[in-house]
Amino acid sequence: MTHTPPPAEPDLTVDGTGLLCVTLLLRLREQIADAPTDSVVHVIATDPAAPLDLPAWCHMTGHTYLGPVPGERPVYALRLTAGARATRPDAPWHPLRRQQEQLRSR
Repeated sequence: MTHTPPPAEPDLTVDGTGLLCVTLLLRLREQIADAPTDSVVHVIATDPAAPLDLPAWCHMTGHTYLGPVPGERPVYALRLTAGARATRPDAPWHPLRRQQEQLRSR
């Protein structure tokens, strides 16, 4: 099995330098809100928890975690997927309840 490295050129970059993952996820959620499906997002994340939190967040939401991007800075890639689960605006580590999702889609 071969591992394909994430694309070197992202469609969007979210700079979370110096942010804890909680704040990083708030910024990430906001910045990808209007991004098209299949966009590749590079997340610059200096929080040591990022290598665990970003894949877990992608798993929870349904986005595809592509892994670390080779280079000097700590950058992680993900691909936005259609039908990803929405998360709470104030707590992006919690999915919206089905009722909230229905109100949001109106």
